[in-house]
Formats: sequence, structure tokens, C-alpha cells
Amino acid sequence: MLETLKKLCALPGASGREDAVREFLIERIRPHAEYEVDALGNLLVHKKGAVRAKKRVMLAAHMDEVALIVTYITEEGYLRFAPVGGIDPRVLFGRSVFVGEHRLPGVIGSLPVHLLEKEELSKMPDEEKLYIDIGASSAAQAQEAVHLGDIAYFDSTFMPFGERRIKAKALDDRAGCAILLEMIESELPYDLEFAFTVQEEVGLRGAGAAAYQLAPDYAIVVETTTAADIAGVQPHKRVCALGKGAVVSFMDKGTLYDRGLYDFAFSLAERKNIRCQTKTMVAGGNDAGAIHKSRGGVKTIAVSVPCRYLHSPSCVIEEGDLYDTADLVRALAQSFADDSAT
Repeated sequence: MLETLKKLCALPGASGREDAVREFLIERIRPHAEYEVDALGNLLVHKKGAVRAKKRVMLAAHMDEVALIVTYITEEGYLRFAPVGGIDPRVLFGRSVFVGEHRLPGVIGSLPVHLLEKEELSKMPDEEKLYIDIGASSAAQAQEAVHLGDIAYFDSTFMPFGERRIKAKALDDRAGCAILLEMIESELPYDLEFAFTVQEEVGLRGAGAAAYQLAPDYAIVVETTTAADIAGVQPHKRVCALGKGAVVSFMDKGTLYDRGLYDFAFSLAERKNIRCQTKTMVAGGNDAGAIHKSRGGVKTIAVSVPCRYLHSPSCVIEEGDLYDTADLVRALAQSFADDSAT
């Protein structure tokens, strides 16, 4: 799975520009399952199992990543931009990026520290004062290579480090995509439906359409979620931690999860000897926010890989947590499909 994850993280796939990710997945899925692409760009996959499922189960992971979009080119040839998805401006200054389809290299810059006013030194960088420097000396020169609406991506390599930890861009949610892809490429006991969704980072826009089309009885959203187990964070605000397994949510800003499924996930994890932990803060959100409200309602659970430094060039996960999440998702999908989730 790690080699697949490495390839997925290297691909560009901002919200609304998920084409490269989708084509990679289709190439891998084609020999194993039936698929279609809907009008929004969601990749919907039907995987036949050994027997027909008693309940229709949808597993979802989003293909898009946070990025930047070029909004203006200055007379000096610098690129002004806006975020695509939620990005903390503090992770931007000095970062390397690549812009557009031709992967033009650039650096995010701003006023140097010695030109800042004293009161500005302690403030978060003002996003409007940041720009991308692509080495152009004029607007005309920049316009030869870049167009308004082009996407800039973090230039960040996939790098193992420490004790089985991984650093990369776009682990949110290429980790979920890798887990679902591995399931599709394997033998399954029951039929399952898979949705690789678009535009999650800008408002869960693909997930609602995917859930309406698939009309599931149960949905499992496979995600990454913030791990704040870092220096200076009080225990009750750490959300979850690396090295403690899959993360199951009871509530976030978009969904109050089915309590029965939440309890069942922990009992199932205990029976299967899968490490599992609770997301301990009501924060963030994911495609469940759109899926659980689809049609007449869908029983929904979110299972996530804990991830430090989410929505930055250097997301960090632990390999063992990735496999725990995959194991729990597979076990839950089987239980929901055979209607034994009690």
C-alpha cells in the first residue's frame, strides 16, 4: 500500500482538478471492477464480492487536496493567489510550489522580516501580502507561462522518517484513496460500492451527488484527521495521536454520527485486535456531512488515519495507523454488508 500511497501523493489534484488522481485510480481499477464517472467528476465503483450484500454499503474517500489558485499577475511578474480549501497562512511563507500543468517552479514570498513593522512581527502573515515568485521579471514574462486560474501545489516529496512515519503533501485524503483501492484490487466477501469524491475541501460538493446516485444503506467515510499530539498542546485538545490506531468520530462540525455504529466500531476493533481511538474534539468535518443527509438519510461512520500538520506541505502519518484503519474499514464494510452490525 505504501508504494501506491507514494504515487497518489505525488499527483496534482486540487478541488475541481482531480483528473490525474482519477485517471490513476481508473487504470488500477479497470481490471477489477465496474466503474463510472459522474457529471461532477466523482469516480463511482461497483466491486462484486463472493455473494450479494444484504445491505448496500458505500465507502468514500475524496481525491482532492488543498492548493492555491492564481488570481492576479502583478506588473513585476509576481503571482497573487487564493487558497483552494482551508490553509493556514503560517504554513505558506517560504514554501516551494509548482504552478500549472507544466509544473513551473516557484517560491511563496512576502516582505522580509527587517522591513516589517514591530507590531507585524507577532501577527499571522497576511495572506493578501503573500505572492508566488516564479522568477519572472515582468507581467508579460509571467503571462507567457502562467494563466489566471492555474493551480499552485506544494512541492513536497514523500519521505519515510523516524519509526515508520511518513511525510508528504496530500495525505488528506490520498491515504483514504489508497485504502479503498487496495480493497477493490482484492477479493471481497460481499458486493460493495466505492466513491472517490471530488471537491471535498471546498464544501463536500461531490459526496452528496455520489451518495444520491449510489443510495446506500450504510456509508463509511475513510479519511485523515488532525493529530495534535505535539509539544505544547494540552491532553484534552490533542484530538487523536499517532501510533494509537484508527480514529472513529462521535461528532464533528458537519455530522453527529450514528451512536450505534460508533459503539459497534470499538467493539469490532476489540474483537479483531485492531488498534482504535476516539476523535476527542468536535472539530473539522468530512464527506459524511453531505452523505448522511442524502435521500432519506444514510447511517454513516467516519474512520480516519491520524495525521499531524494537516493541510500543509508536510503532513505526517504513521504506517501502523494506516494499516489499522484499513483493517477496521474492511471489517466494518463486511459487517454492514451482511447486516450483522449489532
